[in-house]
Amino acid sequence: MTREAGETSAGRRLRREERTIAVMVGMYCRDHHGAAVTGSAAGDTLCADCAELLEYARRRLDACRFGADKPTCAKCPVHCYAPAMRERVREVMRYSGPRMLGRHPVLGVAHLIDGRRGAPPG
Repeated sequence: MTREAGETSAGRRLRREERTIAVMVGMYCRDHHGAAVTGSAAGDTLCADCAELLEYARRRLDACRFGADKPTCAKCPVHCYAPAMRERVREVMRYSGPRMLGRHPVLGVAHLIDGRRGAPPG
């Protein structure tokens, strides 16, 4: 991950959050659906279901009312995901979460740290 000129720490955090979900969906898809993925945010080949889930997650992240102050979804008081999509993301995270520290330790640790933050008021 490279820093873009003039990018704020808030922008970097949201970009990292997007990368984390992309990696998690990529790991899940590769291991469950046999898709040839590397986990990077661009140029992956995901099955249609996982590609749809990732695109949905990106749209939800872009629309998050908390912006860069957002807590992890598990701690968020606002359930912006449709129930069926929320269950699909939970399944991906239950599988990929424990594997993040081994396969993507920097993103995994950052996600654990983010998980300690509470939701902002509002």
